[in-house]
Amino acid sequence: MATIHLFVYGTLRKNENHHHYLTKCPLIAEQAWINGVMVETSEGYPTVELSEKPSERVYGELYAVSTEQLETIDVLKGYKENDKHSLSVRKKVLVHTDQGEQQGLIFVSLDKTLQQEVIKASDWKLYNLQRNAPKTFYYFAYGSCMDTERFMKAGVDHFFEDVVGVGMLKGYQMGYYFYAPDGNRADIVEGSGETEGIVYQLPIEAMDYLFKREGVTVGHYRPTFVNVTIDGTIYKDVLTFHVYDKNPQSAPPLFYAREILRAAEGRLSYKYVQHLKDEIKKLGVVN
Repeated sequence: MATIHLFVYGTLRKNENHHHYLTKCPLIAEQAWINGVMVETSEGYPTVELSEKPSERVYGELYAVSTEQLETIDVLKGYKENDKHSLSVRKKVLVHTDQGEQQGLIFVSLDKTLQQEVIKASDWKLYNLQRNAPKTFYYFAYGSCMDTERFMKAGVDHFFEDVVGVGMLKGYQMGYYFYAPDGNRADIVEGSGETEGIVYQLPIEAMDYLFKREGVTVGHYRPTFVNVTIDGTIYKDVLTFHVYDKNPQSAPPLFYAREILRAAEGRLSYKYVQHLKDEIKKLGVVN
């Protein structure tokens, strides 16, 4: 059966209001983006203005859908082919993922009168979290962000007192893909494998610290949302961080490797800690 690749960025995304339209559709990439600008509408969903500027990105997910499934989504989007009264239009876009680039379709609203403010976050989930400002949120730390000593040095250890448990992120492999002059830093790559980390429940005030630490505003890491399993329970839309533009994997600096292992030993599983040690040994460290 022929399938179409569909890029979704709003209410069709995982855990969102209309995701049930895609529950039977294979997920190609949870970490996906296109060039464009996300715009809020007065109807409670976003639309996109496509762009060719590399700095303008809209984040979402990529699915494989059948012709019949796409026709069902057409009804939701008010799309009618070759009809001047169509509420939206399908457009072909280049979709970027951790596994490379792929062609896909996207739905874009045609009614300009519905458009409101530009969503600077470029991510519907992040936009909703920031504007709703809940008292707390869940955060998945998988690298040096598990290290309590660094929290203490930064004077923010009081934010990280509520440890929910050891989380398992399936379908992602941790590696060292963020370039720094003194040695690469940790990142997660979607595709295969599993990554263990610590899940915290943080006060909303901790978000500013995390964004500064991860260099979000300068384009180092980007906030993203994943489902994490703790002792068989799935925690949905847990905040974590993912490198914007990955580099070839390379060795981390010695002090950084020590931070990760110090944070992991005695907290993550013995098997996973050994895996971390083996990876560091294979890559070496930058002294």
